[in-house]
Amino acid sequence: MKNIIIIGSGIGSLIAGNLIAKKGHKVTIFESHSMPGGYTAGFCRKGYYFESGTVSFEASATVFKAMQDIGVFEKLDFVQHRVRLVSEYYDGTPEQYDDYKTMIYSAFPADKEKLDAFFSDLEKMAGLTGDMDEPMPFLYSGLNMLKAMLPYVLNAPKLMKLSKLYGNMTTSEFAARYFEKDSALFKLFSRIGYPDMSAMFIGAALSGMFTDLWTVKGGMQSWADILAENYRRLGGDLKLNSYVNKIITKNGAAVGVSCNNTVYEADHVIAAGDYKKTILRLLDDKNLIPQTLQDNIGGAAVSEGFFTVYLGLNMSNGELGKYMKVPYVFVFNDKPGYNIYNSEDGEFFSKTSASLYSPSMVNSKHAPEGKSSLMLQTMVPYHWMNNWGGGDRAVYGQLKEKAMDAMINSVTRLIPGLKECIEYKDAATPLTYERFTHNTDGASSSWSWNPKKKFYNNTMSVNIETPVKNLYIGSCWAMQIGGVPGAIAAAYQCAKKIKWERTHL
Repeated sequence: MKNIIIIGSGIGSLIAGNLIAKKGHKVTIFESHSMPGGYTAGFCRKGYYFESGTVSFEASATVFKAMQDIGVFEKLDFVQHRVRLVSEYYDGTPEQYDDYKTMIYSAFPADKEKLDAFFSDLEKMAGLTGDMDEPMPFLYSGLNMLKAMLPYVLNAPKLMKLSKLYGNMTTSEFAARYFEKDSALFKLFSRIGYPDMSAMFIGAALSGMFTDLWTVKGGMQSWADILAENYRRLGGDLKLNSYVNKIITKNGAAVGVSCNNTVYEADHVIAAGDYKKTILRLLDDKNLIPQTLQDNIGGAAVSEGFFTVYLGLNMSNGELGKYMKVPYVFVFNDKPGYNIYNSEDGEFFSKTSASLYSPSMVNSKHAPEGKSSLMLQTMVPYHWMNNWGGGDRAVYGQLKEKAMDAMINSVTRLIPGLKECIEYKDAATPLTYERFTHNTDGASSSWSWNPKKKFYNNTMSVNIETPVKNLYIGSCWAMQIGGVPGAIAAAYQCAKKIKWERTHL
């Protein structure tokens, strides 16, 4: 039996903890917050339930296999999303990719030839990121892993060719090949997913949005709670309100952690959180990390953060549903002057697009009877307005209020009378997310999705190893683009690594 310590209790940590504890090892998870989940969590205010960060996930085959392996799949009620897309040009709820294409062609009939060329090239890349109908190969071992890798091996020549053409191309560069830079179509396609993410992900992102976008009926917090309960049943120890302030090393190997002035020994330490802070802040001996790598880690770009508005409404789910139609709506805005890279634009929130998500339309228990909950969310520029006021609490509050009001105003055309129905209102900024998850700059995924700002050379690789022996990365930060699938892949790789390693002496 080995003694394993995991720092953080996000989805990657909880899955790794379950997998390792199931093998009979002693596992202790340290979580600085009062509840488990990280970004995959939620909270209640005045009877309204809201998701903390993650409102949906893709790669359901990977998620479902993990839950089946752990033995909790039957305890979870996964619900598939349908996404309504709204702009001044279209309003529809496509059920599949072809429906989306039809909607776009109908909205822009004069651009048929340009759209033909765009979609033709886009569909050549659709299989580049793998088959999302099957679990990621990283979840398997031995012969089963080889079988899971076979489709990738067979398609390798084609994929390598397409990767050379598009792998280092951003969505903006790809869209500029077909549409004028000030056109609505350029703005639409250049803003898919994360800002200037790799063009090779556009096809998969669009397809997944309509056929493989899921949530949990009980809320993301229920997911984390079920995993935590199962982990404890297996003998795992979950220490809440327990911030790890140091990873302790000896002879070049991780041998434990320090928390609340107490040292806890371990054979292996899994850092299931921010890679930057793990290496640059928690590690007790920075000399174990080459200076060049320290510089690379410190300077590496992270994924953009979100601004989220939480609203408790004196409006029934039925009434809200008349306007929303489905719980998940994306309102595209192409007002002039929008620039995700302009941190000094005080009017950014009046120009940005927004997603709307109603937890209570998924589950009526997420709001008091006769009422409803609504979340408004958008990505924001790094360090907007001197990083939200430069540390001045009064200015921070003013900026937060201004951003909330702008977001609410922007969706009132979709939900008339929204302002008059608000009973509860609050918001989370990137600073909020950084405070609760410890992700640098409130990064919503992990590293940057921009292919020109990569930290890992291989975008699809899982990198749990660190220069410190017995210290592994067990979160979404083990993959360039992270997310829930990345966290799960890292969890499985950590579990397999510990199985193979000999106990540290």
